[in-house]
Amino acid sequence: MDMINAPGFSDPRGSFGAIDAEGAAQLLALATDVSLVMTSEGVIEDLSLGAGDLPIANSDNWIGQRWIDTVTVESQTKIRELLDDAANARQPRWRQVNHPASGADIPIIYSAVRLKDGDRLVAFGRDVRPIAQLQRRLVDAQHSLERDYLRLRQAETRYRILFQESAEAVLILDASSRLIVDANPAASQLLNESAEQLVGTVFPRGFGADESSAVVSLLESVRGSGSSESATVRWQQRGQRVKVSASALLHDERPLLVVRLGTEARSADNNQLIDVLEQLPDALVITDTSGRILKVNHTFVRMAGLKDRKQTDQQAIERWLGMSGVDMPVLLATLNERGQVRLFNSALRDEYGSQVAVEVCAVSVPGPEKSYYAFSIRNVERRLEAPEDTANPVLPRSMEQLTELVGRVPLKDLVGEASDMVERLCIEAALNLTGDNRASAAEILGLSRQSLYVKLRRHGLAKRKSANDEEL
Repeated sequence: MDMINAPGFSDPRGSFGAIDAEGAAQLLALATDVSLVMTSEGVIEDLSLGAGDLPIANSDNWIGQRWIDTVTVESQTKIRELLDDAANARQPRWRQVNHPASGADIPIIYSAVRLKDGDRLVAFGRDVRPIAQLQRRLVDAQHSLERDYLRLRQAETRYRILFQESAEAVLILDASSRLIVDANPAASQLLNESAEQLVGTVFPRGFGADESSAVVSLLESVRGSGSSESATVRWQQRGQRVKVSASALLHDERPLLVVRLGTEARSADNNQLIDVLEQLPDALVITDTSGRILKVNHTFVRMAGLKDRKQTDQQAIERWLGMSGVDMPVLLATLNERGQVRLFNSALRDEYGSQVAVEVCAVSVPGPEKSYYAFSIRNVERRLEAPEDTANPVLPRSMEQLTELVGRVPLKDLVGEASDMVERLCIEAALNLTGDNRASAAEILGLSRQSLYVKLRRHGLAKRKSANDEEL
């Protein structure tokens, strides 16, 4: 092979000029994934596939074909430009073209140059599938980061709304130094200082020596134990008694203390906070330790399809919450043991039998006489899901949760729950396949129509519209 007539090879008498044709061919096979020797019209005379895993269709029959006929239609314009650049000895450039394959097209970037004799062209190709895969992974990672960032922004917005609109004075302290990190408007009004003036100062402030010592002891106790505690002290600055409540908080590996100051006047003025909780997009439920509902907000009433919140009084929360009979006992047991539960996947059923996927966060709140459970329930039906990986399919969400219960629930209960879930899924699949024709669905499932009706009622599917049956 003659020396390539291209920039960078201006001295044919140098080291590269001493390479014979066989050596040049070996060098091209090692340095490229695809090498083509063509006539000046672009007819392939010889080729070398350096990569053994290039599933390019009909590559064995390329010799004698035009280069432009081996690529997809949208890539033919790029082939013409490469041939024109090489024929006119222009600066070589890389262009990506696609070769048809049995599956997805194979992307190859090519550069073409003219040999010194002027009658032949050589095209060098590199497989860019690894780069494309990295780009796809980068895009997927970017989408995941954007979803995480959106969730964080939403959580921060909810926190800010509650913090700023709360009628109760709230201070955020650094646990080790007791320096005020943040203060809400109610705290600024109570302490007669702006939030900017309060931030960076040491708490407590405005108390007498004995009261300050009691507050410091309270904060140190909460810092050491991590539990929530409260104390009532005399506030000399305002001439009244103040209830100081403190709880521990860890934010970005930094220990903080949340301090709430409640006076008799401020405790009575909590209408603003109640209004905020009522209008939150997430359902809020407060129950006793047995799961009996004490309070709900308007969002829960709407999600449950109720006409009046009085319908929830002293009702078990599992009447509406939980995709199975196992969910709520596990959730309540975890709350009793750990004090909080985060991101628990479950389902919420309304009064009409409809069911939506929800995400539950719950916390145990100690009271003066007894504890309470508070549940935050979020509808996640419209949450963006990651692209489905057909090579590694995942279990249904309900099955995934079921396996997480191993070790916490007796095997007998797990097997019964799995059997009911599989039966329900099969019935739903049969109804979907037959267009809700119950007679045909019963025949597919090998059941009598009466047996199918019984199972439909047991699984809460009886209200689903039928194509040819009447409700019993």
